[in-house]
Amino acid sequence: MRRAATVLMTAALTSAGFAAAAPSAAADIVARDLTITVTGLGPENRTCQIDADLYVPDGVSRRNPAPALLATNGFGGTKEDQADLAQGFGEHGYVTLSYTGIGFVDGDTCPITLDDREHDGAAASQLMRFLGGDRRISAVDDATGEQVVVNQVIREDRETGTKHDPAVGMTGGSYGGQIQFAAAAVEHAAGTDRLDAIIPLITWNDLAYSLAPENSSLPGGTADSGSVTYGGTGVFKYQWAALFTTVGVANGAQDLPSPEDGDNWSKFVTEGCANFDRPVCTALAEVATLGYPSQASIDFLRSNSVASYMSDVRVPTLIGQGQADTLFNLQESVATYTSLKAQGTPVSLVWQSWGHSNSAPVEGELDMRHPAESLQGRQALAWFEHYVRGTGPAPELNFSYYRDWVFEETGDVEQAYTSAAAYPVGTEQRFFLSSEGPEGGSLVSDPSAVASGSSAYASTAPIGPNYTETSALDQSQPVFDPPGSSIQFATEPLAAPVDVVGSPHVTVTLDSSAAATQALGPDGELVLFVKLYDIGPDGTPVELPNRLISPARVTDVTQPVTIELPGIVHRFEAGHRLALVVAGGDMAYRGSNLRQAVTLSTGSGITQELTLPVVG
Repeated sequence: MRRAATVLMTAALTSAGFAAAAPSAAADIVARDLTITVTGLGPENRTCQIDADLYVPDGVSRRNPAPALLATNGFGGTKEDQADLAQGFGEHGYVTLSYTGIGFVDGDTCPITLDDREHDGAAASQLMRFLGGDRRISAVDDATGEQVVVNQVIREDRETGTKHDPAVGMTGGSYGGQIQFAAAAVEHAAGTDRLDAIIPLITWNDLAYSLAPENSSLPGGTADSGSVTYGGTGVFKYQWAALFTTVGVANGAQDLPSPEDGDNWSKFVTEGCANFDRPVCTALAEVATLGYPSQASIDFLRSNSVASYMSDVRVPTLIGQGQADTLFNLQESVATYTSLKAQGTPVSLVWQSWGHSNSAPVEGELDMRHPAESLQGRQALAWFEHYVRGTGPAPELNFSYYRDWVFEETGDVEQAYTSAAAYPVGTEQRFFLSSEGPEGGSLVSDPSAVASGSSAYASTAPIGPNYTETSALDQSQPVFDPPGSSIQFATEPLAAPVDVVGSPHVTVTLDSSAAATQALGPDGELVLFVKLYDIGPDGTPVELPNRLISPARVTDVTQPVTIELPGIVHRFEAGHRLALVVAGGDMAYRGSNLRQAVTLSTGSGITQELTLPVVG
């Protein structure tokens, strides 16, 4: 029943290398199935039962202790999803405690609390104490009923002055990525700092931005500022949110009490919100009725995000973010990386091929069952060997990224990746919009070549009709902009390839019917979607790199607006055309509640331009 309920999450919401495959037949570490009791969680002082597996490699003992890893699942998963990780790193001498996150299928009715510090972070902190031999943390072997005390993990108590301090790192993806920030922050705020290193993959910086992005009011206009925390109200990703809600409720149903058990049933529904903590359901209900989240809900989502407690994350961090990811885009990793680097936290950034929109790494990229045989596995080993085991050389703190066009040519993942000392990279290349008709015009590199003219479209509220993806489920259907729903500006066929690495920016001046309604606030503000197409010779194919688009809710259409597009790593080949599209809707988002008309005029004295970060 659980597998049927969470099959979508296994493919789309968990880290591919940690959840996509069953444990290898060659696995030889027999895990102990434990129930660990964590207490005093949150303002409610909750007690929760954690379902965990403890993997101790052969030869590791009290007399021959080893470093440890702590890992938990992506949204909708369980402890089983980390079995390959535990076996693979176990062969390199790591003890692993893999556990099912709070609120998922574990026989306990504690609700999903979105990786917050007060519940999820505090629970992870107690699990670290368990790995550090703390007998006050109750852990029972489910097979024997015996109390379990860990004495096989290297202790750092003498060096740090912290009791029950194991040599421990954390890794995992998506929901299992954000928990690492929460755990690090809880430990640092307490002055204990038991966590030695983390490798968060495909996770968020600001969950308010993730689920309701707004790209026209980022601090400094860009995630390079170290933040995607916008002012105002974003544009709701209703497809992704619906998928989260469905799976969260399905997981809760696995653990629900019988309706005949009146007290527990009432507690499950009223306090657990059908498996979600109450503010989660408030936010979801709000969007369903209003069409956008309130400031209170934005604040709640933001509080469950590393963006709100960045200063407490001081642990060495290797960030892996997916280029193929419309849920947590590359901008989020840029914000986290930039902030950590600015405050002196050791940090590296990797832009990998896979993410929530395509969870399959390319050959040789990631294999957690045999980490030394894959590029990202070797990166993880090097990170933990140095920062957790304390024996390996210091990894280089840099920025690396995957280039699909190199892999297609060579089939070699090592060649497909390249690195730079830091992000951002490249130089700016500017194009200017030139209207040549009602549906758009040209992108020109010479501002003197801009023609005077106007282009226009009208949106249909509140969803679509433009199509870019079916979030998490389908990335194969062609993108589609019906006539009259967007405007497009394209270059001439490129004389040479253009390699874009990072986030483009567009600055536009618009005339819109929203000028008459924007005083109403989100109900009357202009909502638009900006995207960058790669158009092949003769107009085909039309490719939207990794289906990434940039929603914006513009608060004042009487002023020029700058919108940051999602980060991409993409080669626009010679002979292809690069096209900027501004649209009024998208099938994956909840747009404006009102129909809105937009006109973009070009000519002398009007700011209309696109800036690309280009390498090579």
